[in-house]
Amino acid sequence: MRKLLVLALVGLAAQLVDGSLGMAYGLTSSTLLLLVGVAPAAASASVHLAEIGTTLAAGVAHWRFGNVDWRVVTRIALPGAIGAFAGATLLSSISTESAAPWMAGILFTLGAFLLVRFARPLRTDRVGGRLRGRFLGPLGLVAGFVDATGGGGWGPVATPALLVSGRMEPRKVIGSVDTAEFVVAGAASVGFLIGLGTEGFLLPIVGALLVGGLIAAPLAAWLVRIVPAQLLGAAVGGVIVLTNARTLIRAAELDGPVPPVLYVLLAAGWVAALVLAVRALRRTRRDQAAAAAAATVGVSPAPEVVSAGLSSADTPAAH
Repeated sequence: MRKLLVLALVGLAAQLVDGSLGMAYGLTSSTLLLLVGVAPAAASASVHLAEIGTTLAAGVAHWRFGNVDWRVVTRIALPGAIGAFAGATLLSSISTESAAPWMAGILFTLGAFLLVRFARPLRTDRVGGRLRGRFLGPLGLVAGFVDATGGGGWGPVATPALLVSGRMEPRKVIGSVDTAEFVVAGAASVGFLIGLGTEGFLLPIVGALLVGGLIAAPLAAWLVRIVPAQLLGAAVGGVIVLTNARTLIRAAELDGPVPPVLYVLLAAGWVAALVLAVRALRRTRRDQAAAAAAATVGVSPAPEVVSAGLSSADTPAAH
């Protein structure tokens, strides 16, 4: 019972992170499941089955807030489902010994990406135009495949790519990606069901993650107004990097002084990312204040001030 309660808290925390950043539910949940010894395929299968419920709740919430671009959803969801089904089939067919370092490597890379991504401010001064299907289709295919094989990755792959394109408002990027993830999670679950059978899903874990995620879904909209996305993203990225580094170091059979040195270097990188995130946050807030002051006296602020002075609702934490 205590273990299920802990898993429910994991699901709650993961959904709070995902709802605030538009990514990292799968990354956070899968990383912690691997840490407690769950097999990679079973971890990914259980997380994706739980995500069917959490992404449905998140999608409905985003739809009600007007955060969904249905054109983008329809063009990214189907390729994402195909990629997720293929990834689930691949992960189901390889041994636990082979899958563990593979999955840890993907999670480590995505965690490092989060560190770099949130250590610097986001520029979204090119909003306008339309995203083409020839961009959305391959993006969905790759993101879905990475998501299923890594136990997470749909958001970290799809959300930044759409943000960098500058063609959509950040809140609609996150809302559309989260809504499309419902289809991706369903396709991945079907792939795991075919590859692993019903025994591949650890139903108590699924239930605990689902309960925690459903409780957190409405709270995330409140959390995003309290916790800066810049700091939350850097903090979560560091946790994912350090926990998955443990699996990679074991797989490489490193011993002696090497593992401690690697952990120290990774921890130092995490601290550096947090420091940069704080600086970026302070700079953004200064630019916001300058832009607000300029608007009050009727003076147009410099373009770089406008682009840098994003409110919390326009960051990757937006809903």
